[in-house]
Amino acid sequence: MFEKLNLVVLDHRDPTQNMSRFYVLAIEPSLFGDATLVREWGRIGKPGRRRVELHENEGRAVESLENWLRRKQKRGYRIRAGGSI
Repeated sequence: MFEKLNLVVLDHRDPTQNMSRFYVLAIEPSLFGDATLVREWGRIGKPGRRRVELHENEGRAVESLENWLRRKQKRGYRIRAGGSI
């Protein structure tokens, strides 16, 4: 369980609108071993907001990650090259 790191780092930049945002999706174990999807977002260079979603198993957490990824890509976010934060 949780053998591979499930992490996606996205950003959305538009200098004409002074927009420079990030969005991070990560699957991590909770203290009790359940699967969680951690979402963090905000302006690049500033502290962001963070939400943790609990899921029954890792498969459900992956489904949720994929859904959020599709939503964010529709809004103009792109996967950051190298995927690092």
